[in-house]
Amino acid sequence: MRFVVFLLWLMHFLPLSIQAAIGNGLGWVLYKLARSRTRVARINLKLCFPELSDTERETLVRKHVQSFMRGALDHGLLWWAPRRRLEKLIRIEGLEHWLAVKDQPVIWLAPHFMGLDAGGTRLAMDYPAVSMYGQQKNPYVMQLLLRSRTRFGTAELYSRQDGIKPVIKAIRKGLPFYYLPDQDFGASDAVFVPFFGVSAATVTGLSRLARVGRAKIVPAISRQLPGGQGYVLTFYPAWENFPSDDVEADTRRMNEFIEQRVREMPEQYFWTHKRFKTRPPGEAKFY
Repeated sequence: MRFVVFLLWLMHFLPLSIQAAIGNGLGWVLYKLARSRTRVARINLKLCFPELSDTERETLVRKHVQSFMRGALDHGLLWWAPRRRLEKLIRIEGLEHWLAVKDQPVIWLAPHFMGLDAGGTRLAMDYPAVSMYGQQKNPYVMQLLLRSRTRFGTAELYSRQDGIKPVIKAIRKGLPFYYLPDQDFGASDAVFVPFFGVSAATVTGLSRLARVGRAKIVPAISRQLPGGQGYVLTFYPAWENFPSDDVEADTRRMNEFIEQRVREMPEQYFWTHKRFKTRPPGEAKFY
């Protein structure tokens, strides 16, 4: 692992266009070799895009794996590149949407697109915020991730094992919460609502946190740009009438919004995650 990290450190000195070309090449190799992961992506894409041909979906699988590898290599930049370079490579659009509500508690809705970490790093450079992280099995990797995510001195990070109370406290004192609620964590604290027409176990945290923290929801979507153009994080207008009195309706609304963004860049969503792993009682498993 230390050797891999060393290679990432070396590569971060390269122009991003060269890194992108290397990432695409390694992604093609991974596409050929990582059969279990590409199988998950194929199942997800067949469920979500039944209207596409097998050939079209297979092209999406390949592009997704290449996008994944590009994002993985770009972590060297996120971990070690100087502020000035990152400011050029990661742009922010729609900042006015967040600034319009910044004096209130805010949750940044940040779904799992390939630019997720780039967007989070860019925001952490300028704006104090709070986020959560999952524990890594490798202590060295865990230490590296924590150091990189706090190297600009503006982020508060809490482990999922810490529970949600520290996050609620941070939201109430004015720190935006960079929140990633769009993965399958099981049936606990989740409801089954459609995602691309397929019933998906979806955590209800966005609605519940918005209510408890009295927070506005401002989506923050990160996009990986072609070649060496970097990334762009786009803020969307704060949601009106959210949360409602219906947690399930709120969660459905979140999935509908994410689905719209996925359709804009389908190769960049995290399709190798088993998004439909948890099934309603009596329903057959997909994977």
